[in-house]
Amino acid sequence: MDPVLETKISRYRHVTQTARGAPGSDGAGVRLTRMLGTNTINMLDPFLMLDEFRSDEPGDYLAGFPDHPHRGFDTVTYMLAGSMRHKDNHGHEGVIKPGGIQWMRAGRGIVHSEMPEQEAGLMWGFQLWINLPGDQKMSPPEYQEFDKDEIPEENRADGAVIRVISGTTLLGTTGPVTNIPTTPLYLDMELPEGIEIEQPLPANANAFIYVYSGMTDVLADEQSSRLEQGQLGVLGSGDGVHLRGAADRTRLLLLAARPLREPVAWSGPFVMNTRAEILQAFQDYHNGLF
Repeated sequence: MDPVLETKISRYRHVTQTARGAPGSDGAGVRLTRMLGTNTINMLDPFLMLDEFRSDEPGDYLAGFPDHPHRGFDTVTYMLAGSMRHKDNHGHEGVIKPGGIQWMRAGRGIVHSEMPEQEAGLMWGFQLWINLPGDQKMSPPEYQEFDKDEIPEENRADGAVIRVISGTTLLGTTGPVTNIPTTPLYLDMELPEGIEIEQPLPANANAFIYVYSGMTDVLADEQSSRLEQGQLGVLGSGDGVHLRGAADRTRLLLLAARPLREPVAWSGPFVMNTRAEILQAFQDYHNGLF
């Protein structure tokens, strides 16, 4: 079981860096915005990458992400609108529907595809990459998958709503994704204007906020900041965060996880500790060993 957070907050974290995403494409031409894993913020240990894909133009997403390999980390796909079919070379297949989450452990190697289950309409979601420690990079691939109604939703009396994917809220709601080595917190928050919310964060964790709708104020003794839609804010030291909605309905992701503090060798779809391990990954993939 993942540890329960200490609920008493002694120091609120403030925003130390902000960034807007870099437009780009991936897969067979899916248009997306890369928030983490860019020249501005290369990575935030153990978070490697965060992409937002959002479009109601079918040409932006229909080509999808055909077969491609991964090794050495977890991929986390969270859908807000639209559906994505996942299929891998180990016989696993399923559909990630609106509000659903797929936490995939690539481990020692997997080849998979992610293709839209729709020909029109809005496709909106996020993919997050989280690094694995060196002693688990060659672990067997595995999944934790949950539909919308399996993800706890904390509806507070003041109108704030928190969907809990992993970790635990101040009020004790715990997400279904567990047993991840970096003990991540992954919250999807909705804040009405003027409503404040506090959330404990492990003092040893790296953390960030991504606002995908509206605006939020990050309140801290050192320095308070406002994050607008499309902004990612890296949080400094402390054991909690204090947020206030600054628009009619603000929605944001709050993520925190324990850093690995290990060497990172990263080339395309493979994330290992050394260059030699990267070369071995390419060799294993081309030899059909995934």
